[in-house]
Amino acid sequence: MFKRNIITVLEKALGRSRVILLNGARQVGKTTLAKQFVKNKNYTYVTFDDEIIFLAAKDNPSGFIANSQKPLIIDEVQRVPEIFLAIKKDVDQNPTPGRYLLTGSANPLLIPRMGDSLAGRMEIINLMPLSQGEIIGKKESFIDAVFNQPIISQKPSSLSKHDLYKKILIGGYPSIHSFDDEDREVWLRNYLNLLLQRDIKDLAQIEKLTELPNLLKILASRSSNLLNTAEVSRDIKIGTKTTQRYISLLETIFIINRQHSWNTNIAQRFIKSPKLYMVDTGLLTYLLDINLQKAITDPTVMGKVVENFVVGELKKQATWNKTTVDQYHCRTVNNKEVDIILENRSGNIIGIEVKSNENISKDDFKGLKYLQANVPDKFIKGIVLYTGSSHFAFDKDLYVMPISTLWETDSQE
Repeated sequence: MFKRNIITVLEKALGRSRVILLNGARQVGKTTLAKQFVKNKNYTYVTFDDEIIFLAAKDNPSGFIANSQKPLIIDEVQRVPEIFLAIKKDVDQNPTPGRYLLTGSANPLLIPRMGDSLAGRMEIINLMPLSQGEIIGKKESFIDAVFNQPIISQKPSSLSKHDLYKKILIGGYPSIHSFDDEDREVWLRNYLNLLLQRDIKDLAQIEKLTELPNLLKILASRSSNLLNTAEVSRDIKIGTKTTQRYISLLETIFIINRQHSWNTNIAQRFIKSPKLYMVDTGLLTYLLDINLQKAITDPTVMGKVVENFVVGELKKQATWNKTTVDQYHCRTVNNKEVDIILENRSGNIIGIEVKSNENISKDDFKGLKYLQANVPDKFIKGIVLYTGSSHFAFDKDLYVMPISTLWETDSQE
């Protein structure tokens, strides 16, 4: 069992909020993490994946809540959205912190009937697939370090490009880390079938889902690119509104996510479209049919995949690092681009470019230098993360670092 770095955040939340929703994709470890509180905190556990319990709660949500022993863990709560109003009534009468720990595989912020019911009463904590630090038993602090330390100094990375690509292809779902390549492929195929055949039907009551597998492949091929729904609609040959609905559903069940354009006082120079990413690179490379041999021998296939990997690792770390950040991208109308902008609560930014090359040139800093020149009062550092092994300063507040710095860095805070 992997130790999850979010657990301290979860424990603190249970001490202050009446309802906690541990939210994330299926098979990222929500149930395993939640069940730790059954023994440690004397929680009662039920799951709506049990059809008898599901039907009982669906038929009489108020009675189900009234007759359940508290504190209570409800697993896969999104399957019975009617339960939220019953929980609201209960916690209004008994505001004890930690009364409910819910787990869900659908984002309530994208489902109004779920999200609105417990507004002001529910704290949402996102659990993502395993980070690289969690896989090796370390709590990463890269985000804290880049905002709070003048220079991130590290020994040369010992991680080869070959081994980095293996990590990217495996991804972060806990179950597959004991599998060989063939078993991993079978698991991912079954996983996608479960999501498309049950979870989306539960949420949207869509019976005809024949377009979704093809849509997923098209979206995977556009990973790390600007999302143009009209182009996707033309590729899949379905209407734009239907395409938009399907994309929203895939985002709701944590298969894809969008990274929005940075909003600043020079925003009129930026393209405002979001960028599209897959939540897990193991799933992404499965959909793209990329194996390790293809990744190593064909340099054209991994550029966007590596960027997707870095974006995902940063999103994971943001859920437990002390520095609160929002994550964006930016691209100007004349094609100056920065893959990732991390913005803290004070409005200060770190710019990050991701390269799948082992060598770096001055052209790789064009977007970062644009930011540095145009928002000098907000710009803290610009970093190029690459597949080489050395750390070095390129220019004032501009650095080159191996991608493995993401999980090898220790904050001095």
